[in-house]
Amino acid sequence: MRDADLVIMGYISGAHGVRGWVKIHADTEYSDSLFDYPTWWLGKDGNWKPYTFVEGVVQPKAIAAKLEGVEDRDVAFAMRGLSIAVPRSELPETGADEYYWTDLIGLAVVNRAGESLGTIANLMGTGANDVLVVKDGTQQRLIPFVGHVVLEVNLKQKQVLVDWELDY
Repeated sequence: MRDADLVIMGYISGAHGVRGWVKIHADTEYSDSLFDYPTWWLGKDGNWKPYTFVEGVVQPKAIAAKLEGVEDRDVAFAMRGLSIAVPRSELPETGADEYYWTDLIGLAVVNRAGESLGTIANLMGTGANDVLVVKDGTQQRLIPFVGHVVLEVNLKQKQVLVDWELDY
Protein backbone atom coordinates (compact mmCIF):
# COMPACT_ATOMS: atom_id res chain seq x y z
CA MET A 1 0.00 0.00 0.00
CA ARG A 2 1.35 3.45 -0.91
CA ASP A 3 1.42 6.40 1.51
CA ALA A 4 -0.83 8.40 -0.85
CA ASP A 5 -3.53 5.71 -0.63
CA LEU A 6 -3.62 5.78 3.18
CA VAL A 7 -4.99 8.25 5.72
CA ILE A 8 -3.36 8.25 9.14
CA MET A 9 -5.97 7.98 11.86
CA GLY A 10 -3.78 7.79 14.96
CA TYR A 11 -0.87 5.91 16.45
CA ILE A 12 -0.07 3.16 18.91
CA SER A 13 1.00 4.71 22.20
CA GLY A 14 1.87 1.51 24.03
CA ALA A 15 0.74 -1.88 25.25
CA HIS A 16 -2.50 -2.42 27.15
CA GLY A 17 -2.47 -5.37 29.51
CA VAL A 18 -0.52 -8.60 28.97
CA ARG A 19 -2.52 -10.30 26.19
CA GLY A 20 -1.30 -8.34 23.18
CA TRP A 21 -3.73 -5.42 23.26
CA VAL A 22 -2.41 -2.05 22.08
CA LYS A 23 -3.23 1.37 23.51
CA ILE A 24 -4.12 3.90 20.82
CA HIS A 25 -4.19 7.65 20.46
CA ALA A 26 -6.83 8.30 17.79
CA ASP A 27 -6.78 11.46 15.67
CA THR A 28 -10.41 11.05 14.70
CA GLU A 29 -13.51 13.02 15.60
CA TYR A 30 -14.78 10.04 17.61
CA SER A 31 -11.99 7.84 18.95
CA ASP A 32 -13.93 4.61 18.54
CA SER A 33 -14.62 5.28 14.85
CA LEU A 34 -11.40 3.37 14.14
CA PHE A 35 -13.34 0.26 15.16
CA ASP A 36 -15.43 0.66 11.97
CA TYR A 37 -12.51 -0.46 9.80
CA PRO A 38 -11.76 -4.22 9.65
CA THR A 39 -8.18 -3.77 8.43
CA TRP A 40 -5.69 -1.30 9.85
CA TRP A 41 -2.40 -0.53 8.16
CA LEU A 42 0.38 -0.03 10.70
CA GLY A 43 3.69 1.48 9.81
CA LYS A 44 6.34 4.12 9.87
CA ASP A 45 8.50 5.77 7.20
CA GLY A 46 6.43 4.38 4.32
CA ASN A 47 6.64 0.74 5.47
CA TRP A 48 3.08 -0.49 6.00
CA LYS A 49 1.68 -3.84 7.09
CA PRO A 50 -2.01 -4.80 7.34
CA TYR A 51 -3.51 -6.05 10.59
CA THR A 52 -7.03 -7.35 11.13
CA PHE A 53 -8.94 -5.55 13.88
CA VAL A 54 -10.43 -8.11 16.29
CA GLU A 55 -12.06 -6.03 19.06
CA GLY A 56 -11.68 -2.76 20.91
CA VAL A 57 -12.65 -0.91 24.06
CA VAL A 58 -12.96 2.77 24.89
CA GLN A 59 -10.85 3.92 27.83
CA PRO A 60 -11.20 7.28 29.64
CA LYS A 61 -8.23 8.86 27.82
CA ALA A 62 -7.57 6.47 24.93
CA ILE A 63 -8.82 3.37 23.19
CA ALA A 64 -7.40 -0.12 23.26
CA ALA A 65 -7.58 -2.75 20.56
CA LYS A 66 -6.80 -6.37 19.92
CA LEU A 67 -5.21 -7.06 16.53
CA GLU A 68 -4.95 -10.48 14.94
CA GLY A 69 -1.48 -11.97 15.37
CA VAL A 70 -0.47 -9.75 18.30
CA GLU A 71 -0.56 -12.20 21.20
CA ASP A 72 1.57 -10.79 24.03
CA ARG A 73 2.62 -7.59 25.74
CA ASP A 74 6.15 -7.60 24.29
CA VAL A 75 4.88 -7.65 20.70
CA ALA A 76 2.29 -4.97 21.50
CA PHE A 77 4.90 -2.78 23.22
CA ALA A 78 7.26 -3.14 20.24
CA MET A 79 4.52 -1.58 18.07
CA ARG A 80 4.66 1.64 20.09
CA GLY A 81 5.00 4.66 17.79
CA LEU A 82 3.56 2.99 14.69
CA SER A 83 1.00 5.03 12.79
CA ILE A 84 -2.45 3.58 12.16
CA ALA A 85 -3.91 4.23 8.72
CA VAL A 86 -6.85 3.11 6.62
CA PRO A 87 -7.24 3.25 2.86
CA ARG A 88 -8.64 6.58 1.66
CA SER A 89 -11.15 4.63 -0.46
CA GLU A 90 -12.80 3.30 2.73
CA LEU A 91 -13.36 6.75 4.27
CA PRO A 92 -16.66 8.59 3.91
CA GLU A 93 -16.71 11.55 1.55
CA THR A 94 -16.16 14.90 3.23
CA GLY A 95 -18.87 17.52 3.09
CA ALA A 96 -18.50 21.14 2.07
CA ASP A 97 -15.87 22.84 4.24
CA GLU A 98 -14.87 19.52 5.83
CA TYR A 99 -11.34 18.19 5.59
CA TYR A 100 -9.32 15.25 6.77
CA TRP A 101 -6.41 16.51 8.85
CA THR A 102 -3.97 14.56 6.74
CA ASP A 103 -5.04 16.59 3.69
CA LEU A 104 -4.17 19.85 5.44
CA ILE A 105 -0.68 18.88 6.60
CA GLY A 106 1.93 20.43 4.33
CA LEU A 107 -0.29 23.19 2.97
CA ALA A 108 1.16 26.71 2.81
CA VAL A 109 -0.49 29.27 5.07
CA VAL A 110 -0.74 32.89 3.92
CA ASN A 111 -2.54 35.88 5.40
CA ARG A 112 -4.71 38.52 3.68
CA ALA A 113 -1.62 40.64 2.99
CA GLY A 114 -0.07 37.73 1.06
CA GLU A 115 2.58 37.14 3.75
CA SER A 116 3.70 33.56 4.26
CA LEU A 117 3.17 32.23 7.78
CA GLY A 118 4.72 28.82 7.03
CA THR A 119 3.27 25.39 6.41
CA ILE A 120 0.88 23.26 8.42
CA ALA A 121 2.98 20.74 10.33
CA ASN A 122 0.17 19.25 12.37
CA LEU A 123 -3.25 19.88 13.85
CA MET A 124 -4.46 19.45 17.38
CA GLY A 125 -7.87 19.24 18.94
CA THR A 126 -8.45 21.41 21.97
CA GLY A 127 -12.05 20.52 22.72
CA ALA A 128 -13.28 24.00 21.81
CA ASN A 129 -11.87 23.94 18.27
CA ASP A 130 -9.07 22.47 16.22
CA VAL A 131 -5.77 24.36 15.96
CA LEU A 132 -3.37 24.54 13.01
CA VAL A 133 0.26 24.06 14.03
CA VAL A 134 2.11 26.20 11.47
CA LYS A 135 5.90 26.09 11.23
CA ASP A 136 8.19 28.55 9.47
CA GLY A 137 11.78 27.55 10.06
CA THR A 138 12.23 27.52 13.83
CA GLN A 139 9.10 29.59 14.50
CA GLN A 140 5.81 27.90 15.33
CA ARG A 141 2.39 29.51 15.26
CA LEU A 142 -0.84 28.10 16.66
CA ILE A 143 -3.78 29.31 14.58
CA PRO A 144 -7.36 28.43 15.54
CA PHE A 145 -9.16 26.50 12.81
CA VAL A 146 -12.37 28.54 13.01
CA GLY A 147 -14.38 30.28 10.29
CA HIS A 148 -13.49 33.89 11.06
CA VAL A 149 -9.75 33.06 11.05
CA VAL A 150 -9.45 30.41 8.32
CA LEU A 151 -10.96 32.16 5.33
CA GLU A 152 -10.27 29.64 2.58
CA VAL A 153 -8.77 26.18 2.16
CA ASN A 154 -7.67 25.46 -1.38
CA LEU A 155 -6.46 21.88 -1.65
CA LYS A 156 -5.68 22.21 -5.37
CA GLN A 157 -3.38 25.20 -4.79
CA LYS A 158 -2.12 23.63 -1.53
CA GLN A 159 -2.79 26.83 0.36
CA VAL A 160 -4.80 28.11 3.32
CA LEU A 161 -5.79 31.79 3.53
CA VAL A 162 -6.09 33.14 7.08
CA ASP A 163 -6.97 36.38 8.83
CA TRP A 164 -3.83 36.31 10.99
CA GLU A 165 -0.87 38.66 11.28
CA LEU A 166 2.83 37.80 11.40
CA ASP A 167 3.19 39.23 14.92
CA TYR A 168 0.33 37.29 16.55
